[in-house]
Amino acid sequence: MSGASSLPDMPAVEVSSLRRTFVSKRSGDAELVALDGVDLSVEEGEIHGLLGPNGAGKTTLVKILATILIPTSGRAAVLGHDVVTETEAVRRAIGLVFGGDRGLYTRLTARRNLEYWAALYDVPPHMTTRTVDGLLERVGLASRADDRVEGFSRGMKQRLHLARGLVGDPRVIFLDEPTVGLDPMASREFRGLVADLKAKGTTVFLTTHDLAEAEDVCDRVTLIDRGRILATESPATLGRFVSDYEWVEAREIPYEVMRRIVGVVGPGAVSELPAGGVRIQPESREAVRSVLAALVEGGVTSLRTGYPSLQEVYLRMIGDRGMEV
Repeated sequence: MSGASSLPDMPAVEVSSLRRTFVSKRSGDAELVALDGVDLSVEEGEIHGLLGPNGAGKTTLVKILATILIPTSGRAAVLGHDVVTETEAVRRAIGLVFGGDRGLYTRLTARRNLEYWAALYDVPPHMTTRTVDGLLERVGLASRADDRVEGFSRGMKQRLHLARGLVGDPRVIFLDEPTVGLDPMASREFRGLVADLKAKGTTVFLTTHDLAEAEDVCDRVTLIDRGRILATESPATLGRFVSDYEWVEAREIPYEVMRRIVGVVGPGAVSELPAGGVRIQPESREAVRSVLAALVEGGVTSLRTGYPSLQEVYLRMIGDRGMEV
């Protein structure tokens, strides 16, 4: 069941100067830094995304918050409970979802798996059947409730993982790559499930490589790379954080106007669009104003402006490594 109450206005997750290192035997006992002075705060009821390439430290951070790993230094707390000194209080308050077969007993049925986890979370016996049936229905596995998990597809196992993470009615749930292996329909249903959790007041902390998913469901997104936090903002604000200028798209630009614009922004800032026209990405707000002035004075009427998407932010801050999965 849900964990003990936190103090008023206490963040759901609070991390301060968190550091975690490992010793690499392959590198002659060299120290590898997984997390390097991480500071992070997540409010109760927030959907918070952690976005970064493989090896960035995402899963390490989740494991520390879920009391699976101990930090090398620094502090982490969930609902005001220290993850090292108040382990049991943290575990009673959270749900945890990893992908793959970890945490599932494949020779048992989906129902038996959830009944087992319900017992571990002290769900009262008279409520177990209703809780399990409700979760199986919620994740679309009601028709396969009495089938062994060993016959499930990867996507079905992932949906069962989601149900397992919710069986204890957690106040904070950690989801590590929750939609890996899900088909588009199941991914859309997952987003609906996250919306339901938010409406209920549950805090959701998820790691993902899916940029559209982060942009669609998260209230805020933290970008992490090489164990360090790069930024924590709303998806829309991150675009302005990386680039406080607008991009400009236009069509049917007269040759002389285009020459003038290239003279202002340089040829590398102009790219052709697949559907026709060009996108111009100046390096400053002053340059944006100059580009817009040139277009208007040149009689161009087919134009629009906007900010970078979360995907563009991600690539600009992390680079091509960020797309490695």
